[in-house]
Amino acid sequence: MGLSLEAVIGLEIHAQLLTHSKLFCSCSTSFGASPNSNTCPVCLGLPGALPVVNRKAIGMAIQAALSLGCAINQDSVFARKNYFYPDLPKGYQISQYALPLAQKGRLEILTLEIESEQLEFLEFGIHRVHLEDDAGKSIHRSDGSSYVDLNRTGVPLIEIVTEPDLRTPRQAHDFLTSVHRRLLYLGVCDGNMEQGSLRCDANVSLREVGSLELGTKTEIKNLNSFRFLRKALEFEIGRQAKVLREGGSIEQETRLWDEERQRTVLMRSKEFAHDYRYFPDPDLLPLQISESWLVELRDSLPELPEEKQHRFIEAFGLTPAEVLQVTQSQEFSDFFEATVTAGAASKTVLNWTLGELARLLKQSFRSKLSETQLIPEALAKLIGLVEKGTIGNRIARQVLEISARTGKDPEEVISEHGWSQISDQKKLLEIVTEVLQDHPQELDAYRAGKTGLLGFFVGQVMRRTCGQANPKMVNGLLQKELRDS
Repeated sequence: MGLSLEAVIGLEIHAQLLTHSKLFCSCSTSFGASPNSNTCPVCLGLPGALPVVNRKAIGMAIQAALSLGCAINQDSVFARKNYFYPDLPKGYQISQYALPLAQKGRLEILTLEIESEQLEFLEFGIHRVHLEDDAGKSIHRSDGSSYVDLNRTGVPLIEIVTEPDLRTPRQAHDFLTSVHRRLLYLGVCDGNMEQGSLRCDANVSLREVGSLELGTKTEIKNLNSFRFLRKALEFEIGRQAKVLREGGSIEQETRLWDEERQRTVLMRSKEFAHDYRYFPDPDLLPLQISESWLVELRDSLPELPEEKQHRFIEAFGLTPAEVLQVTQSQEFSDFFEATVTAGAASKTVLNWTLGELARLLKQSFRSKLSETQLIPEALAKLIGLVEKGTIGNRIARQVLEISARTGKDPEEVISEHGWSQISDQKKLLEIVTEVLQDHPQELDAYRAGKTGLLGFFVGQVMRRTCGQANPKMVNGLLQKELRDS
């Protein structure tokens, strides 16, 4: 009988803070500048250059930590983390070690509960959140040459270290997604994983189910997409399980995800922890956070995604899966709520925002609702016009597109184009009769038992009326005519 194993997963999430200048100097943090142009003696660590702390970065880090339920240490210390690599010009990274900015947090997320296999709210522990400056970037070319771009050196980062509470790749994926969404709501990180603004390392080990002893872990470095995190963990759990069930042992090592080969590959063995020789940075005083500033930062926190999810479930009767979709961005969730407040039914608004509105944004190559002219009151009015039978869904989609592009009121658009729904029974009956007369073969087939052709006849009527016919009346008239013919 094989071993019954469970995974133990912890994440280390690195998020660049959305400041205009670096953590300890005034150099720009903008992405895409010419290589090595956003640098100065401070971020390059030249002799005699002294760092000065960026207050904005500290505030953003505190807000992020508060949003993760952490206790803020009002006295914390910057430390030098010593290691040598081509993209680290100082020879050390300014980080925090013994006294970090924040500790002992909890984050509740919607994720798949293992036993019920249903979306549920589950809590996971946050071990610590600390500040540090980023390293530069090594660029390795296919011809064997390597280059270093130091623009990223000194960009402010927070590192969010979880407790080893995650048990499945899905939970790890959902946790990272939740942190990403939360940082976007706060406006402290742009979350662009392709540009490296948010990246993740995952630690994973296996143990027998019921055991409290942790197994030997491997670390998977530099995961820069949600999908890569999940796939890398799925592969690594499978790899470790195979080794253990065959009687082998797991080596402590650092691995990378190879997307092309769909597997983790060895980066370096890690039998012992690195000796980074941490010591307090002699150029920086201990970081002291006043109680008044802490209260100010706490009071300025917006309603966070999971809080909004709970409220939407209770207030609007949405399911966990639905609130997860509608709260993906603050703008989308605010638009949804404002449309419901304007008088439209929550489920109908959900269908329109996640369906037609999302499709419209994609077709117009827009990523934000604010890039359109559509307002919640207009969508609520449009939904009401459909429900009253003034227009059908087909026309409503065209009205939505015009309103989003021009900002015009839906009723004005309908009036300008003469798009009011045709509900005159006599007029519709004439069109239904014409359609049946013009399609004798389909009519004979329907009478022979191919009742699915009803949809064909409905489509023909809608085409002749440019989508303006009342579909409910058309269905009723066609069924009656087909039954009586």
